[in-house]
Parts: sequence; structure tokens; C-alpha cells
Amino acid sequence: MVRPRNELGSLRFSRLEKERLLIALLFSLFAHLGIWGGYEAGKKAGLWEKIHWPVHRRVVMVPPKPVVKPEEPTVFVDVSQASADAPKQAKYYSDKNSRAANPDAKVDSNQPKLNGKQTDVPKLVDTPRPIKAKPVPPAPAPQPDETKPAEPKPDTGLHPGALQPGKPADNTTPEQQPKPRPRTVREALAQQPSSQLPGLQMQQDGGVKRVALQSSLDAMATPFGAYDRAIVEAISQRWYDLLDSQKFADSRSGKVTVYFHLNADGSVTELSINANTVGSLLGYVCQEAIEQAAPFGKWPSDMRRMIGANFREITFTFYYY
Repeated sequence: MVRPRNELGSLRFSRLEKERLLIALLFSLFAHLGIWGGYEAGKKAGLWEKIHWPVHRRVVMVPPKPVVKPEEPTVFVDVSQASADAPKQAKYYSDKNSRAANPDAKVDSNQPKLNGKQTDVPKLVDTPRPIKAKPVPPAPAPQPDETKPAEPKPDTGLHPGALQPGKPADNTTPEQQPKPRPRTVREALAQQPSSQLPGLQMQQDGGVKRVALQSSLDAMATPFGAYDRAIVEAISQRWYDLLDSQKFADSRSGKVTVYFHLNADGSVTELSINANTVGSLLGYVCQEAIEQAAPFGKWPSDMRRMIGANFREITFTFYYY
């Protein structure tokens, strides 16, 4: 009769098993040390850089970032003090370059300080509208009195060509009289001949470090700056003439915005009023000022190449103060 074995085996490693486990650990340690040492030795010798390992790359086509071009200035400003160099960026354009400046640099900001009375039109100085003087009819020549005989002039002993003592008469007109020497910058600017468009100086807070006798804005000269200046001057002069001829009441204030196409041949089409806050009559005067001032001159060749179209979309704003 065989008795079943109920006794469990021992969990302790035998001596032979311990020796085998120790040999495996030592072999793994030496293997890791050899691999790491070989890698470091090859790295110092530059061996791994000389070997070109096969690399599988995934090419992803990334579209280039669009080049952001600076926006072209679209608001015309009448430049009074031209600058030799153009600003890097400007929201105004003109027929001449201009750099922002102030007579005194108390605040450093991105726009000059202007002490005007309106905030709608970029204007640097107060320029009154020239008043056309009415021609004075010549006075009628005095007629000789036939009833009385002409009295003989007494002989003074002086004949034409002879030197006469005394102070010569001053025959210069008031316009030819020398002007007094200006004592301030304001008086000096007032005596300079003005070719500015009429209007009131703009009011805005700010200040720039660049110092000049007169405040100025950043403006860039464009190929059509001189052309646009002539258009602004022609329309403004016709507008003033229409207001003077009808003697409209100047008690209303507001603005009229007129849109039109300025064609390459100088003609005006698609004319319409986009905004009007002064009434239909004064709005009609603005529209008539543009129609009667047109047609303007043909576009210069540089202007045609730059625009690349047969017409320009113009928005002309009239302000009543």
C-alpha cells in the first residue's frame, strides 16, 4: 500500500540555483556596461556621425505664410512742411512727404498734438479762404470847366529836369510797404505766403519727440498725390463759389459724403450721396460742386500703372461748420 505524499516542497533556492542566478546577473551587467562603453567611445571618436543610418521621413507640405503688405494710405492731407525722407508707415498721403513733429516734445506718442477746433479733417494750420475782391470801377476823369478861363500858372523859376529841394513824395502802395519783423513763430508763419487749402486746424491729443517749428503729420508722397491735391482744390473752390453765389445760411453744421467714380480720362460717373446731415439743399450744393468742377485732367502714366484699372472709387466729404 502506497501512502500519498502530503508534504510541500521547500521554497528556498538550492546552492546550484543560486550560482546560476548570480552568473546570469553578472553576465547582464557586463553586457550593459559593454554596450554603454562602446556607445560612449564611438561618440567621442565621431563614429556614429560618419555612419548614415537609413531614416524614414514623412514630408509634410506646409503652405508659406502670406506676406502681409502694409496698407496704402487712403486719406489725403495737405502738407505744409515737406520732409526729405518718407515715414515708414502712414495713414495719410499727399503730394509731398511729411514726418510727424511738434514744436515741443512733452509727450511721446504715435501722433502729434494739434490744438485745432475740429476733429474731422486732418488739417495742420488754420487757413482762411481767400476772398475775391470785387474790382473797383475807375473814377471818371474830371472835366474842365469851359465857363472859366484857365488861370496861368505862376513862374517859380523851376523847370523840368531841375533839381528841387525837399523830401521826395512816397508813392509806394500799402502792399509795397515793408512788413514789420515778426517777433514770434506764429507771426513768422502768418507772414509766409500760404498755398494751403482752406480749413480749420485739427484737434487731437498726443506728442512726438521730433521737434519742428510747426506741427506735422506722417504722410507719404504717392504718384497721384499732386493730382488729387488739384482735384481737392478745384472742388473746394467751386463749392465755396456756389455757397457765396446763393448766400446760403451758415447756421447748420454737419457733413455730406459723396461717392463717385473718377475715370482715367478725368470724367466723373456713378455720383451719389452716401451720407447727409445738413439737409437736401446743402447736399445738392456738394454734388453740384463735383459735377461742375469736372472733368479733371487725364491720369499720369505712373498713376495708371499703379492703379491698374480704368477708374478709382472716390469718397469726398464736405464739412459745414
